[in-house]
Amino acid sequence: MRLSRRALLAATTAATAASVSSPASAAPRTTRLRTGFERLAADGYALLDGQKVGIVTNPTGVTRDVRHIVDVMHDDDRVDLTAVFGPEHGFRGTAQAGGSEGRHDDPATGLPVYDTYLKSGRPLADIFTASGVDTVVFDIQDAGARFYTYIWTLYDCMEAARLAGKRFVVLDRPNPVTGRAALGPVLHKEFATFVGRQPIAQAHGMTVAELALLFNGEFLTDPVPLETVRMTGWKRSDFYDASGLPWVPPSPNMPTPDTALVYAGTCLFEGTNLSEGRGTTRPFELLGAEGVDRRWAAAVNELELPGVRFREAYFAPTFSKFQGKTIGGVQLHVHDRAAFDPVRTGVALLVTAKRTWSGFAWRADNWIDKLTGSTQVRTMIDAGADTDEVVAGWQHELAAFRRVRREYLLYR
Repeated sequence: MRLSRRALLAATTAATAASVSSPASAAPRTTRLRTGFERLAADGYALLDGQKVGIVTNPTGVTRDVRHIVDVMHDDDRVDLTAVFGPEHGFRGTAQAGGSEGRHDDPATGLPVYDTYLKSGRPLADIFTASGVDTVVFDIQDAGARFYTYIWTLYDCMEAARLAGKRFVVLDRPNPVTGRAALGPVLHKEFATFVGRQPIAQAHGMTVAELALLFNGEFLTDPVPLETVRMTGWKRSDFYDASGLPWVPPSPNMPTPDTALVYAGTCLFEGTNLSEGRGTTRPFELLGAEGVDRRWAAAVNELELPGVRFREAYFAPTFSKFQGKTIGGVQLHVHDRAAFDPVRTGVALLVTAKRTWSGFAWRADNWIDKLTGSTQVRTMIDAGADTDEVVAGWQHELAAFRRVRREYLLYR
């Protein structure tokens, strides 16, 4: 990583001040959190005055009374909203994983909707140019994990906006699993894909506005003209239920904040032949396969991982792996979310699954390496390493990332 651009951080953060908060407990509390969009609207959209505006958003771009911000902005004469850009799953959220809505006109507003999914660089810059916008705004709820693709949509759109000569504005929303710390392995550049473009930690512990500043300061060849609209009333120790905001699933298999809580660890099972719970009502909380029995839950419970217990579970996915078959496995039950470490837990589940089920296998394409960011986790587990040994293997690179990350945190 290059040295941080401290001056860039000051220059590209919106001039709206945010209150500085002291650490709080993880217990739920209802705050009067104001999102970036709420602050932008309360200021009469002054930041967008005189600009033709396009917005990158999806179903999570809502007000606290669950009106979509595109509908709100379209009805407000103070902002000239002229285009919408849809990510994976689409602007209105009609597509499953790996899909999007394509180019169309939004039936509710008549606005042109452009498809950004799997587009980057010059092709995406050409879309921004063709749309005729002056400023690209980003407002999407993240889930807090490196392999959740919306943050890389953010990165790709920032790079494309720079190429197209557009201004970029990020409206901030909470990290639903807190911003306390970065956890897990850091991506190695040779493993860069759409589930990880740049070397950040598996659970980054940042908001989208903080990530935008990090991307601009560390990874983009040249910075994009960037402004961020910060939240007020958010503390780094806050889980999503402290925000008082409605939860809108950011994607079809992220139904609740509980899903986000475990996702940074249990999504690793996408890189195995076990089900990660897609096709159930508890994706990423239920894991299993044919032939798995009570021994897995017993083995992982013996580790006494902080904040979580495991129940022997049986379920039949309605789609994805093992569709229509009853399979055995575990369900995670997080009882102390402040103590819970999703990445360490995910590794422990991989280690114990391999030791207790003879059918365990990695996906043939070694997708696990793309998810973890290198070959290290896979090869160490295959060599018989235990959970502590695997976790110890990434601590040096994680410490380096944490030092860089600290320079871009907006909320203390």
